[in-house]
Amino acid sequence: MADSLPPCGIYRTTSEVAGVPAGRLVYFHNHGNPGPGIYLPTGWRANRAEFAERGRTLRSFDELQFLESLPREGFYRVRERFFCCDRQCMSFDEDLLVQLGYNGAAEPIVFTPEWLPEGLALPEQGMKIERDRLSKLGFLKVAFRREMQSAASTVIH
Repeated sequence: MADSLPPCGIYRTTSEVAGVPAGRLVYFHNHGNPGPGIYLPTGWRANRAEFAERGRTLRSFDELQFLESLPREGFYRVRERFFCCDRQCMSFDEDLLVQLGYNGAAEPIVFTPEWLPEGLALPEQGMKIERDRLSKLGFLKVAFRREMQSAASTVIH
C-alpha cells in the first residue's frame, strides 16, 4: 500500500486533512503506525521546521488529494536571478547560496547566509517569496555530522 502513497516529506494542506485546516505546513509520513498520517510543526531550529512526534492518521485515502508537495527545506543555489515578488522588493542573484524554509502557513521563506569572521552564519529572518519562484532554485547536498543523523526525529527521514 505504501508504494501507491506519496513519498514522505513536507506538504501544504489545500483543504482540511485529518482535522488540520487548509493552508498548513505538515510532514506526511506514508508508513506511520497505525497508518499514514500528517505531523504538525512544533517549532523551528536553524530555519528548519521540527515536527511533532505524534501525528494524525488520515481518515481516508481520499484526503491525499489535498496534500501539495513542497520542495524540501535546505540549502539551494539560485539557478536564475529572481525577485521575491512582483513588487521586486528584493532580488536573489544567480549562483547565490540560500536556505529555503517555510512558516506554519507553508509559505516559502528564503534566508541568505553570510560570511562572518567566525564562519558562515544563518540569519534568523528571511524573505517570503512567491511559490512560483521556487523553480529558480537548485537543491544542494550538505553533509551531516554522524551524531546529527542519529539525533534526528524518527518521523523525519
